[in-house]
Amino acid sequence: MKKTVPLLIVIIGGVIWLAWVFVPHRIIQDVFYYDFYLPWARAMAPFAMLLGVISLSMMHYGKIKRRVPKWQYSFFFFAGFIVTSLAGFIGGTQKGGLYMWIFENMQMPMSATMFSLLAFYMASAAYKAFRARSPEATVLLVAAIIVMLAQVPFGVKISKYIPDISQWILDVPNLASKRGILLGVGLGSVATALKIMLGIERSYLGGD
Repeated sequence: MKKTVPLLIVIIGGVIWLAWVFVPHRIIQDVFYYDFYLPWARAMAPFAMLLGVISLSMMHYGKIKRRVPKWQYSFFFFAGFIVTSLAGFIGGTQKGGLYMWIFENMQMPMSATMFSLLAFYMASAAYKAFRARSPEATVLLVAAIIVMLAQVPFGVKISKYIPDISQWILDVPNLASKRGILLGVGLGSVATALKIMLGIERSYLGGD
């Protein structure tokens, strides 16, 4: 029950999903997927959310119990989870309710603060990466300067060719590198999915 049944569920579910993606037959596309697989997937989604909540609660409870560094912040998790859950269950999630007020006046400002802090980390990383210590770093520095100049009117005043050069950098070398990264991510995802479906990767079962 701890290994065989979960492995069978993962393997069968993965095979059905692969068949739905690659096999255009009506039985697979309509009957087998929409009438069998999709209802079961929707039925399991609440249990997956419940498992995530239990896992987070156990992790933060363990931090509080062991008094690990910054364990006090775990109380904010429990407080926020309880208040938000009660606001959603009692008042609903419609506009004007307590839940939406918490989302608009607490969650959104905190998210904006996190993204604004990323700008400083990006500036620090750019400063370290753009120092021309090698030919590759010099090329990166020149390309970044051209792209940034093309985004402001001052760059057009320097030369009318800067926007065209910037667009070429974005369309050719930048796009090629992005496609290479996406190909690597895709191959890695396929390899990981196959390892999980074949039972090679079993870390989701817990333990070692």
